[in-house]
Amino acid sequence: MKFKNIAFVATNVPEAQKALVDLTTRYGDTPPAEADVIVALGGDGLMLQTLHKHMHRNIPIYGMNLGSVGFLMNEFHEDGLVERLEAADIARLHPLRMKAILANGTEHEALAINEVSLLRETYQAAKIRISIDGKVRMKELSCDGVLVSTPAGSTAYNLSAQGPIIPIDAALLALTPISAFRPRRWRGALLSHRAKVRFEILEPEKRPVSAVADHREFRDVVDVHVEEDTTIDLLMMFDEGHSLDERILTEQFLH
Repeated sequence: MKFKNIAFVATNVPEAQKALVDLTTRYGDTPPAEADVIVALGGDGLMLQTLHKHMHRNIPIYGMNLGSVGFLMNEFHEDGLVERLEAADIARLHPLRMKAILANGTEHEALAINEVSLLRETYQAAKIRISIDGKVRMKELSCDGVLVSTPAGSTAYNLSAQGPIIPIDAALLALTPISAFRPRRWRGALLSHRAKVRFEILEPEKRPVSAVADHREFRDVVDVHVEEDTTIDLLMMFDEGHSLDERILTEQFLH
């Protein structure tokens, strides 16, 4: 692919701001609304923010790591940016759409690129009923929380909760408990990417629960529905030979 008009975005840390000045001086800086590609300078958080901000534009986004983890980013180099962009592999992802019904009866929707997570709000464990495609699969999960992760998000919160790492093209979602108390040995499940997941909060007044779609949180939920939104394409770019598939595979052999 050819990229003539490049837009740059950066975090506020000094290293990223210096890189922003150097790169825009060297390659120009097109406003994001007019660009062919957006280059994000920072960490995974900036990548997620940029994907969310431009979610409906179908524009490819290429990240260069000037943050900490940088799992979704490429290595930072000033030289050869245009050539790297033209040779990059593009991963096409779909976000999760969450519909949350609150105790006061209001309904809210949000999109998540990494995961939708349900979390207890107080010292008492949450009690949650889980249904998949209209069938109850777990009558009562007593836990700190539970999450549904995309393949892209499987190495984030999902991995910290001991969930499985999912190859990017596996067409799967991870359903992972967070500190499950009962059933204590339940480790979660792998679901089809077409699965429709429902969480019903049991005893919501006594055991309140919040629902979080990436960075958007809704408190005191009573009913949460999660499914993949295939109408939205997210385009992430990775250097040739360092695709997201390769990163996910490598992560599974770290010890």
